[in-house]
This record gives sequence, structure tokens and C-alpha cells, in this order.
Amino acid sequence: MKTIDTASVYTTEVNRSKFIAHLVPFLEYEGLRDKLKAQHPKANHVVYAVRHLNHFEQIVENSSDDGEPKGCAGTPTLNVLRGESLINTAVLIVRYFGGIKLGTGGMARAYALSVKNVLKEAHLIPYEKEILHTFETSYSDIDKTLYTLKTLGITQYERDFGISTVSWQITGSEEKIEKFRG
Repeated sequence: MKTIDTASVYTTEVNRSKFIAHLVPFLEYEGLRDKLKAQHPKANHVVYAVRHLNHFEQIVENSSDDGEPKGCAGTPTLNVLRGESLINTAVLIVRYFGGIKLGTGGMARAYALSVKNVLKEAHLIPYEKEILHTFETSYSDIDKTLYTLKTLGITQYERDFGISTVSWQITGSEEKIEKFRG
């Protein structure tokens, strides 16, 4: 399985219709559809497809045609994500109608093509299961801890500053967390 670490955007044009594909990590998906609808008020549709792992390690998938004919937009978009074995990823496609009807088959091909094009621009990385680790340090160890996290490539962390200690929650691959503990 693969995933992405940064968002990518690519515009595909098919018969004067524009398909603006936004490929994002799953954590950035929440609320993005509403933002895109606000940014593109004249767009006809904002189609999406999502694949992610839940806390039981099960793949959860969802897609929406957003007013396009049933099965012509969301399903082909989701099928490309499946074919690439992408996980913890969402793709949202803003469509501007160009005046030429594509038909159901043409529309399905156009949506799939727009996802394939944005995938060419994306930085795909192997999926690694991430775990959460909590610990405490003294205030004097904050810089040393931040340096260690940066050295190991652990970028997701939260700190809670208490009276005499700092509580940390870090998220990273099992391998990185084990190196940190060691």
C-alpha cells in the first residue's frame, strides 16, 4: 500500500470541461470540500473519493458523484485510488462544464484521467502503520527531545506544558517510535 505526505493539484481539460483534481492526505480532507465549493462558486460539481484505515485496520472507502449521473464520477475516481493501492488519501475534483456533453462513458474516463494525472504529480510513499506514544520530559529536555524527533523524522507531535513537566504525544511509524524509545 502507498500513501501521500503532501497535497497535489492538477488541472485536466477534456472537451473544454476543466477537471481540477486535489489529492490530499486524509487528515486534510475534513472541510476541504466546503472550501473548494466556496473558492469555485461557478463550478458545476465537486466530486470526491476517499480511502483510509480505521482504528480496526479496516479499509474504509467513500465517494460522491455530487449531481453527476450515478456511477460516472465518484466510482471511477475511487477505482483509480484502489488500483494504485492508495490509503489514507482523498481526491476531490472540481468540474467546470465546458459546453460539450461527454456522455456517461466519456465522463467516467475524464474523471479517472484527472486522478491519474494528479497522481503523476504527487509524491507517493510506502504506507507505514503509525502508532501513538506518550511520555513526559522536564522543561530542560525540550530542545533535546525536539532535536531527536527531527533526526528520526517524527513530525507529528503535541505538547502539554504542565507545572513541572511537559507531556508529549508523538505519532510515527512503529520503527521510528522504537528508535525513539531506544
